Amino acid sequence: MRCGACLAEEAKELAKLAHTHLPDRDLAYFVAGTPEFAAYWRDLQWAQNYARYNRDIMMARFKRIVEKHLAGGKSFKPLLSVNCHHNYAEKEVHFSEEVYVTRKGAVRARTDDYGIIPGSMGAKSFIVKGKGNHDSYCSCAHGAGRLMSRSKAKKQFTVDDLVEQTKGVECRKDKDVIDEIPGAYKPIDQVMANQSDLVEVVATLKQVVCVKG
Repeated sequence: MRCGACLAEEAKELAKLAHTHLPDRDLAYFVAGTPEFAAYWRDLQWAQNYARYNRDIMMARFKRIVEKHLAGGKSFKPLLSVNCHHNYAEKEVHFSEEVYVTRKGAVRARTDDYGIIPGSMGAKSFIVKGKGNHDSYCSCAHGAGRLMSRSKAKKQFTVDDLVEQTKGVECRKDKDVIDEIPGAYKPIDQVMANQSDLVEVVATLKQVVCVKG
């Protein structure tokens, strides 16, 4: 598997050789149907499958911990297990055409898809079921989304602000995570209201623990 920087440079070189006009060199891309695109797509799918497998392992380990400490050692079957990609690309059919869909800041929300939409460090999160809205390419937002950049948040907020805004949540409360302060994100309730035509809320989760790097 090649690194992202290597792929970017390869795409830029191919664009130069093909005399492709780009408003910015960083917008270089691989053309579908070429060996370079096929190699890129193969590596991308490998990486996405690796990520999914890691999530499966983390869920299995978490389940064992719950069984050991909360269920008296007894095995249990979850009511619902949700494993959804976040920031990824997939080949799908939309409007009767096979296309490549890149979801950045989004997750898939077909009628049979369940997803997790978190708020900020101090906000609630939601388990949702997709409504299959084709006008959105069966997608929805994956989270609250930022109100301001990380650098601006670090300038505007203090550790005291972070402590105040994450009351009742067990999490890091130091200067290195100020850029993740709740005030730097959009209100999750408003975000959910804005995409009520894309997903339905299955469960609302109260944040009690938030683990940041």
